[in-house]
Amino acid sequence: MSTFDLLEMNTTTEPSGTQLIRVGHSPDADDAFMFYGLAKDCFDTKHYRFEHELVDIETLNRRAFQGELELTALSLHAYAYLNDRYMLCSCGASMGDNYGPMIVTRSAMSRDDLRGKTIAVPGTLTTAYLSCRMWLKEFDHVVVPFDQILDVVEQGSYQGKNIDAGLVIHEGQLTYESQHLHLVVDLGKWWMEQTGLPLPLGANGIRKDLGSEVIRDVNRYLYLSIKHGLDHRNKALDYALGWGRGLERDKADTFVGMYVNDWTLDFTERGREAVRQLLKRGYESGVITKLVVPEFVDPPTI
Repeated sequence: MSTFDLLEMNTTTEPSGTQLIRVGHSPDADDAFMFYGLAKDCFDTKHYRFEHELVDIETLNRRAFQGELELTALSLHAYAYLNDRYMLCSCGASMGDNYGPMIVTRSAMSRDDLRGKTIAVPGTLTTAYLSCRMWLKEFDHVVVPFDQILDVVEQGSYQGKNIDAGLVIHEGQLTYESQHLHLVVDLGKWWMEQTGLPLPLGANGIRKDLGSEVIRDVNRYLYLSIKHGLDHRNKALDYALGWGRGLERDKADTFVGMYVNDWTLDFTERGREAVRQLLKRGYESGVITKLVVPEFVDPPTI
Protein backbone atom coordinates (compact mmCIF):
# COMPACT_ATOMS: atom_id res chain seq x y z
CA MET A 1 0.00 0.00 0.00
CA SER A 2 1.39 3.40 -0.98
CA THR A 3 1.90 6.40 1.29
CA PHE A 4 -0.87 8.23 -0.52
CA ASP A 5 -3.28 5.29 -0.03
CA LEU A 6 -2.56 5.59 3.69
CA LEU A 7 -3.14 9.33 3.56
CA GLU A 8 -6.51 8.75 1.90
CA MET A 9 -7.48 6.16 4.53
CA ASN A 10 -6.64 8.62 7.30
CA THR A 11 -8.64 11.38 5.65
CA THR A 12 -11.77 9.26 5.33
CA THR A 13 -11.90 8.62 9.09
CA GLU A 14 -12.61 12.31 9.70
CA PRO A 15 -16.20 13.37 10.48
CA SER A 16 -18.26 14.13 7.40
CA GLY A 17 -17.27 17.47 5.90
CA THR A 18 -14.10 17.81 8.00
CA GLN A 19 -10.68 17.84 6.35
CA LEU A 20 -7.63 16.81 8.33
CA ILE A 21 -4.49 18.89 7.82
CA ARG A 22 -1.44 17.31 9.38
CA VAL A 23 1.10 19.94 10.36
CA GLY A 24 4.78 19.29 11.02
CA HIS A 25 7.07 21.78 12.70
CA SER A 26 10.17 21.68 14.85
CA PRO A 27 10.04 21.58 18.67
CA ASP A 28 11.57 24.98 19.29
CA ALA A 29 10.23 28.25 20.62
CA ASP A 30 9.84 30.19 17.38
CA ASP A 31 7.82 27.46 15.62
CA ALA A 32 5.69 26.91 18.72
CA PHE A 33 5.01 30.66 18.84
CA MET A 34 4.09 30.65 15.15
CA PHE A 35 1.60 27.80 15.53
CA TYR A 36 0.17 28.84 18.90
CA GLY A 37 -3.04 30.18 17.37
CA LEU A 38 -3.74 26.93 15.53
CA ALA A 39 -2.54 24.58 18.27
CA LYS A 40 -4.75 26.23 20.89
CA ASP A 41 -7.81 26.70 18.63
CA CYS A 42 -7.70 30.46 19.09
CA PHE A 43 -9.94 31.04 16.07
CA ASP A 44 -12.44 29.15 13.96
CA THR A 45 -10.91 27.03 11.19
CA LYS A 46 -14.33 26.08 9.77
CA HIS A 47 -14.29 22.53 8.37
CA TYR A 48 -10.52 22.02 8.76
CA ARG A 49 -8.97 20.15 11.67
CA PHE A 50 -5.25 20.73 12.25
CA GLU A 51 -3.21 17.95 13.84
CA HIS A 52 0.31 18.92 14.93
CA GLU A 53 3.49 16.84 14.96
CA LEU A 54 6.64 18.29 16.52
CA VAL A 55 9.76 16.81 14.96
CA ASP A 56 13.28 18.12 14.33
CA ILE A 57 13.71 19.92 11.02
CA GLU A 58 16.00 17.37 9.37
CA THR A 59 13.47 14.61 10.05
CA LEU A 60 10.72 16.80 8.58
CA ASN A 61 12.88 17.49 5.52
CA ARG A 62 13.31 13.78 4.88
CA ARG A 63 9.71 12.85 5.62
CA ALA A 64 8.59 15.43 3.07
CA PHE A 65 9.94 13.23 0.26
CA GLN A 66 7.06 10.85 1.04
CA GLY A 67 4.53 13.69 1.28
CA GLU A 68 3.24 12.46 4.65
CA LEU A 69 2.19 15.89 5.90
CA GLU A 70 -0.14 18.32 4.20
CA LEU A 71 1.63 21.33 5.76
CA THR A 72 5.20 21.06 6.95
CA ALA A 73 8.14 23.19 7.95
CA LEU A 74 10.93 22.80 5.41
CA SER A 75 14.48 23.99 5.09
CA LEU A 76 14.85 26.02 1.90
CA HIS A 77 17.73 23.72 1.02
CA ALA A 78 15.43 20.69 1.19
CA TYR A 79 12.78 22.51 -0.84
CA ALA A 80 15.17 22.43 -3.82
CA TYR A 81 14.41 18.69 -4.04
CA LEU A 82 10.73 18.88 -3.10
CA ASN A 83 9.33 21.53 -5.44
CA ASP A 84 7.47 18.90 -7.45
CA ARG A 85 5.43 17.96 -4.37
CA TYR A 86 5.25 21.15 -2.26
CA MET A 87 4.89 24.85 -2.87
CA LEU A 88 5.89 27.55 -0.39
CA CYS A 89 3.31 29.32 1.76
CA SER A 90 3.46 33.11 1.53
CA CYS A 91 3.84 33.21 5.33
CA GLY A 92 5.71 31.21 7.93
CA ALA A 93 9.23 32.07 6.81
CA SER A 94 12.23 32.03 9.12
CA MET A 95 14.57 34.69 7.82
CA GLY A 96 17.98 35.57 9.23
CA ASP A 97 18.13 39.33 8.74
CA ASN A 98 21.90 39.84 9.09
CA TYR A 99 22.11 36.88 11.48
CA GLY A 100 21.73 33.14 11.12
CA PRO A 101 23.40 29.77 11.71
CA MET A 102 26.80 29.95 13.35
CA ILE A 103 29.96 27.90 13.33
CA VAL A 104 31.46 27.64 16.82
CA THR A 105 34.62 26.03 18.15
CA ARG A 106 36.32 25.32 21.47
CA SER A 107 39.18 27.69 20.69
CA ALA A 108 39.40 30.65 18.34
CA MET A 109 39.74 29.63 14.69
CA SER A 110 39.64 31.22 11.25
CA ARG A 111 38.08 29.84 8.07
CA ASP A 112 41.46 28.49 6.96
CA ASP A 113 41.86 26.75 10.33
CA LEU A 114 38.62 24.86 9.72
CA ARG A 115 39.75 23.28 6.48
CA GLY A 116 40.21 19.57 7.04
CA LYS A 117 38.42 19.71 10.38
CA THR A 118 35.21 17.86 11.31
CA ILE A 119 32.05 19.88 11.87
CA ALA A 120 28.96 18.65 13.69
CA VAL A 121 25.95 19.61 11.55
CA PRO A 122 22.20 19.38 12.25
CA GLY A 123 21.46 17.66 8.92
CA THR A 124 22.61 17.79 5.32
CA LEU A 125 19.27 19.10 4.02
CA THR A 126 19.23 22.10 6.34
CA THR A 127 19.84 25.57 4.97
CA ALA A 128 22.52 25.89 7.64
CA TYR A 129 24.44 23.08 5.93
CA LEU A 130 23.91 24.62 2.49
CA SER A 131 25.21 28.01 3.62
CA CYS A 132 28.15 26.38 5.41
CA ARG A 133 29.07 24.51 2.22
CA MET A 134 28.89 27.75 0.21
CA TRP A 135 31.10 29.51 2.78
CA LEU A 136 33.67 26.76 3.42
CA LYS A 137 33.29 24.53 0.32
CA GLU A 138 34.38 21.00 1.23
CA PHE A 139 34.67 19.82 4.83
CA ASP A 140 34.20 16.68 6.90
CA HIS A 141 30.97 16.51 8.83
CA VAL A 142 29.05 14.37 11.29
CA VAL A 143 25.26 14.68 11.60
CA VAL A 144 24.31 15.36 15.23
CA PRO A 145 20.86 16.20 16.68
CA PHE A 146 20.65 19.99 16.67
CA ASP A 147 20.06 20.26 20.42
CA GLN A 148 23.25 18.27 21.19
CA ILE A 149 25.69 20.17 18.99
CA LEU A 150 26.94 22.65 21.61
CA ASP A 151 27.61 19.83 24.09
CA VAL A 152 29.35 17.75 21.41
CA VAL A 153 31.64 20.64 20.46
CA GLU A 154 32.43 21.30 24.11
CA GLN A 155 33.26 17.62 24.65
CA GLY A 156 35.16 17.26 21.37
CA SER A 157 33.61 13.96 20.28
CA TYR A 158 30.39 12.26 19.23
CA GLN A 159 29.92 8.50 19.13
CA GLY A 160 33.65 7.98 19.03
CA LYS A 161 34.32 10.57 16.32
CA ASN A 162 36.40 13.70 16.90
CA ILE A 163 34.46 16.95 16.57
CA ASP A 164 36.31 20.21 15.95
CA ALA A 165 33.42 22.63 15.37
CA GLY A 166 29.66 22.83 15.36
CA LEU A 167 27.09 24.34 13.02
CA VAL A 168 24.56 25.87 15.40
CA ILE A 169 20.89 26.60 14.72
CA HIS A 170 17.90 27.56 16.87
CA GLU A 171 18.47 28.93 20.36
CA GLY A 172 22.09 27.77 20.44
CA GLN A 173 22.81 30.98 18.54
CA LEU A 174 22.08 32.83 21.80
CA THR A 175 23.59 30.39 24.30
CA TYR A 176 26.90 29.14 22.84
CA GLU A 177 28.95 31.64 24.87
CA SER A 178 27.65 30.16 28.12
CA GLN A 179 29.62 27.03 27.20
CA HIS A 180 32.76 29.10 26.51
CA LEU A 181 32.67 28.41 22.77
CA HIS A 182 34.06 30.76 20.14
CA LEU A 183 32.25 32.14 17.11
CA VAL A 184 34.02 31.59 13.80
CA VAL A 185 31.31 32.97 11.49
CA ASP A 186 27.70 34.04 11.56
CA LEU A 187 26.51 32.76 8.18
CA GLY A 188 23.59 35.18 8.13
CA LYS A 189 26.03 38.11 8.32
CA TRP A 190 28.21 36.54 5.65
CA TRP A 191 25.19 36.08 3.36
CA MET A 192 24.11 39.69 3.89
CA GLU A 193 27.62 40.87 2.94
CA GLN A 194 27.48 38.72 -0.20
CA THR A 195 23.97 39.55 -1.37
CA GLY A 196 22.50 42.44 0.61
CA LEU A 197 19.59 40.11 1.43
CA PRO A 198 18.35 38.25 4.50
CA LEU A 199 19.20 34.55 4.66
CA PRO A 200 16.01 32.51 4.09
CA LEU A 201 16.39 29.51 6.37
CA GLY A 202 13.00 27.84 6.57
CA ALA A 203 9.50 28.03 5.19
CA ASN A 204 6.24 26.14 5.34
CA GLY A 205 5.52 23.89 2.41
CA ILE A 206 2.00 22.87 1.43
CA ARG A 207 1.26 19.85 -0.71
CA LYS A 208 0.31 20.76 -4.25
CA ASP A 209 -2.15 17.90 -4.62
CA LEU A 210 -4.52 19.51 -2.09
CA GLY A 211 -5.85 21.79 -4.81
CA SER A 212 -6.03 25.56 -5.05
CA GLU A 213 -8.96 26.10 -2.66
CA VAL A 214 -7.49 24.08 0.20
CA ILE A 215 -4.04 25.58 -0.39
CA ARG A 216 -5.51 29.08 -0.21
CA ASP A 217 -7.49 28.30 2.97
CA VAL A 218 -4.61 26.61 4.81
CA ASN A 219 -2.22 29.42 3.88
CA ARG A 220 -4.73 31.91 5.30
CA TYR A 221 -5.11 29.98 8.58
CA LEU A 222 -1.33 29.81 8.94
CA TYR A 223 -1.20 33.59 8.46
CA LEU A 224 -3.92 34.07 11.10
CA SER A 225 -2.02 31.84 13.54
CA ILE A 226 1.18 33.87 13.13
CA LYS A 227 -0.69 37.15 13.43
CA HIS A 228 -2.56 35.93 16.51
CA GLY A 229 0.73 35.10 18.20
CA LEU A 230 2.19 38.50 17.37
CA ASP A 231 -1.00 40.24 18.55
CA HIS A 232 -1.08 38.20 21.80
CA ARG A 233 2.64 38.03 22.38
CA ASN A 234 2.69 37.24 26.11
CA LYS A 235 0.29 34.30 25.83
CA ALA A 236 2.02 32.97 22.74
CA LEU A 237 5.40 33.35 24.46
CA ASP A 238 4.10 31.48 27.52
CA TYR A 239 3.17 28.63 25.20
CA ALA A 240 6.48 28.83 23.32
CA LEU A 241 8.48 28.64 26.56
CA GLY A 242 7.35 25.03 26.84
CA TRP A 243 9.59 24.30 23.85
CA GLY A 244 12.48 26.59 24.75
CA ARG A 245 14.70 23.88 26.29
CA GLY A 246 15.42 25.90 29.39
CA LEU A 247 15.71 29.33 27.78
CA GLU A 248 15.03 32.19 30.15
CA ARG A 249 12.00 34.25 29.18
CA ASP A 250 13.99 37.25 27.97
CA LYS A 251 16.21 35.10 25.73
CA ALA A 252 13.19 33.18 24.46
CA ASP A 253 11.53 36.49 23.62
CA THR A 254 14.66 37.61 21.77
CA PHE A 255 14.90 34.33 19.89
CA VAL A 256 11.22 34.39 18.89
CA GLY A 257 11.64 37.98 17.73
CA MET A 258 14.53 36.94 15.51
CA TYR A 259 12.44 34.43 13.57
CA VAL A 260 8.78 35.39 14.00
CA ASN A 261 8.28 38.92 12.72
CA ASP A 262 7.15 40.85 9.65
CA TRP A 263 9.12 38.46 7.42
CA THR A 264 7.04 35.63 8.86
CA LEU A 265 3.74 37.29 7.95
CA ASP A 266 4.84 37.70 4.33
CA PHE A 267 8.06 36.88 2.48
CA THR A 268 7.63 40.17 0.54
CA GLU A 269 9.31 40.52 -2.83
CA ARG A 270 12.70 41.04 -1.16
CA GLY A 271 12.29 37.79 0.74
CA ARG A 272 11.22 35.95 -2.40
CA GLU A 273 14.31 37.27 -4.13
CA ALA A 274 16.40 36.01 -1.23
CA VAL A 275 14.95 32.51 -1.77
CA ARG A 276 15.62 32.70 -5.51
CA GLN A 277 19.21 33.79 -4.86
CA LEU A 278 19.78 31.05 -2.27
CA LEU A 279 18.61 28.34 -4.66
CA LYS A 280 20.50 29.86 -7.59
CA ARG A 281 23.78 30.31 -5.70
CA GLY A 282 23.42 26.91 -4.08
CA TYR A 283 23.17 25.41 -7.56
CA GLU A 284 26.04 27.48 -8.95
CA SER A 285 28.24 26.39 -6.03
CA GLY A 286 27.52 22.72 -6.82
CA VAL A 287 25.78 21.95 -3.54
CA ILE A 288 22.27 21.83 -5.03
CA THR A 289 22.11 19.49 -8.00
CA LYS A 290 19.43 21.28 -10.04
CA LEU A 291 18.35 24.87 -10.58
CA VAL A 292 14.97 25.48 -8.95
CA VAL A 293 12.70 28.51 -9.27
CA PRO A 294 10.57 28.72 -6.11
CA GLU A 295 6.79 28.66 -6.31
CA PHE A 296 4.85 30.66 -3.70
CA VAL A 297 1.21 30.66 -2.63
CA ASP A 298 -0.37 34.07 -3.12
CA PRO A 299 -0.63 36.11 0.11
CA PRO A 300 -4.07 35.86 1.75
CA THR A 301 -6.66 38.59 1.42
CA ILE A 302 -7.61 39.48 4.99
